[in-house]
Amino acid sequence: MVAEAEENPGAPSPGKAPDALGGAPAGESPKSPAARIPEAVPDAPGGALAAFGTAAYLVDEQGRITAVNALAERLLGRPARDLVGRDAHDLLHRNRHGEPIPRTQCGMRQAFLNGRTAQIEEDFFARGDGSLLRVGWLITPWHAGGDGAATLVLVHRAGDAAAPAARPAAAGGGLSELERLALLAETTTQLTSTLDTDEALRRLVALVVPRLADWVVVDLLTERDEVHRSAVVHARGGDLVHREDLEGPMPPVPDDSFMPLARALRGGAATLVGPQMYRTWPASGAAEEQRRLFEETGVHSAAIVPIMGLREVLGALTLGRSQRPEAFAVADLPLLEDITRRAGLALDNARLYQRQRKVAETMQRHLLPALPRVPGLEMTARYLPAPDASQVGGDWYDAFPLPDGATALAIGDVVGHDLDAAAGMAQIRSMLRAYAWSQQAPPSHIVGQIDRAVLHITEVPMVTLVFGRMTLRDGRWELSWTNAGHPPPLLVARNGLAHYLTDGHGILLGTGADRPRSDATTRLDPGDTLLLYTDGLVETPGRSLDEGLALLRRHAASLAHRPLKSFADLLLERTRPTGNDDDVALLALRVPADG
Repeated sequence: MVAEAEENPGAPSPGKAPDALGGAPAGESPKSPAARIPEAVPDAPGGALAAFGTAAYLVDEQGRITAVNALAERLLGRPARDLVGRDAHDLLHRNRHGEPIPRTQCGMRQAFLNGRTAQIEEDFFARGDGSLLRVGWLITPWHAGGDGAATLVLVHRAGDAAAPAARPAAAGGGLSELERLALLAETTTQLTSTLDTDEALRRLVALVVPRLADWVVVDLLTERDEVHRSAVVHARGGDLVHREDLEGPMPPVPDDSFMPLARALRGGAATLVGPQMYRTWPASGAAEEQRRLFEETGVHSAAIVPIMGLREVLGALTLGRSQRPEAFAVADLPLLEDITRRAGLALDNARLYQRQRKVAETMQRHLLPALPRVPGLEMTARYLPAPDASQVGGDWYDAFPLPDGATALAIGDVVGHDLDAAAGMAQIRSMLRAYAWSQQAPPSHIVGQIDRAVLHITEVPMVTLVFGRMTLRDGRWELSWTNAGHPPPLLVARNGLAHYLTDGHGILLGTGADRPRSDATTRLDPGDTLLLYTDGLVETPGRSLDEGLALLRRHAASLAHRPLKSFADLLLERTRPTGNDDDVALLALRVPADG
């Protein structure tokens, strides 16, 4: 959503949020296979692989082995130093005759390139002593922290009765233990790679339906301890279908209720339930909703599991079976608890992120000003927050009257992407106002003083800034300005000619260079539009700055005839780079055309 400031309206709604804090839940259940699954690959991935109960190794995006566990060293007959850094396909993959396999004919290689989970019960690997090993394997994408994508490979000796995949699985809807490990690995990867609550819920639903159940229900506790039925989804014809009529706010769940959902929302143990339980439950609004849920869905067996955050209960996950005949068993619950632990971590992080983002948005909303009314000038401003995955930044604009009747204009960007950048922006803006108001001096003098102050009385690293004065002289508007390392202002004439104001350019603030700064002056004719903007409007990876500036000039020229508000809106819509992860501020003013 684009926030805008006109002459005297309320301040805009900005915001980037800082990274949510990560972490791994404590107290993994030792009886569960997931106790051997780390939440994510840490900086030393070999340590994480040691937690697996089977041979395991990681490969990077090029297929090179990056880490192995001790079980893999023993199974493959090779020490880690002979495995790490080697191409896994060339080193290990063979046909049944012990011959190297062309890459185009390797099943694991194809699954690896497609980034999907795959499993084969019989394949052949070369051991370190030259012997041929008959193996079964499972691969799945794996969260690799900040080091790029990775793929996890779980291997066992084919036909080995002790191999996890060879043991019958009593839980998890018929999943083998390797498949269960892969599901938990995928759960960790999928849920910890987003900080959006709705996206985390969508991924959670897709992970468990139809793999474990025909229906999934997610009930979340709001910050006011109300219950919201956020998702009721079932698998139909290969698609996931929402039952929106069953979603929405829930009646209050009694604190003293022993209903399975109530116990789960208090953090109680996971429970197996059937429809008959709710037919006889004492009347309450929540019980009626549960009866309706079972009647509408036809669920004959369900498991209700609490979703635990690091500090509190966040909600409950209900998995139901209506089409598959087998009922959930007690042996299924450890797997479901491990899934909800990971879901709880992801939702906890997403909520923390959203709270911090709200703080940042509120902070910037109060820092970005309303624009003054200036007779003979039109003025408008816009602030476009960065996408959800980004952090709050230091982009800002300002306009304010000066004692001598001139109007001060400023656009700037504090280097950084966090709350410190936003706080630094507030410091710079306040100092600029104070210096400009108290000293009747050229823009270069004011900016020079701020440059020295940045080094000595702030913790701001570096700042780019354009500061100018609009003055009415002999019935004509005149702009004088200086530029401290910022993208140049753009002047668009009424006839569609547009050019950048490249004079007055100097080094950015905070370098300590203390070089002399220059001023530049130009006049604005009736109908001219002056545009000040931050770099998020013209810079993006994969596109040069010159290309971005040329695009901005072309679109600004084509919009010269538009009313100023429309000019600003359309310019943002047409010019801001797709996928840009930076915020954008712009300040536009126009001298009304004669007549």
